[in-house]
Amino acid sequence: QLQLVESGGGLVQPGGSLRLSCAASGYTLDSYAIGWIYTAPGKERGGVTCISNSGDYTFYADSVKGRFTISRDNAKNTVYLQMSSLKPEDTGVYYCAAPRGGICPVAMDQYRYWGQGIQVTVSS
Repeated sequence: QLQLVESGGGLVQPGGSLRLSCAASGYTLDSYAIGWIYTAPGKERGGVTCISNSGDYTFYADSVKGRFTISRDNAKNTVYLQMSSLKPEDTGVYYCAAPRGGICPVAMDQYRYWGQGIQVTVSS
């Protein structure tokens, strides 16, 4: 079974940057699209970004366009989320997740494999 592990979260000041990593084990990642999903208390869970298995297609939520960049290194079995110009409202738990195949899902319930989540806190 595909297993995903996030790393790279933490505390950062507004305007700062973080790079999250999603490392896969169990299967090679090049068969799977990978998405990053955001949750926070009192807010609806939402898809932040997604990248297809080949990397040819990416999706970004409007709230992060121009600030976040998703990329992948299939040779390292890892997907990255570069987060820049961070805002306090970006604070939350970020999960990486994969659907069954290489296409980015249109609905959250199409994600089948989930990491454990990692906390990102943007605060001065």
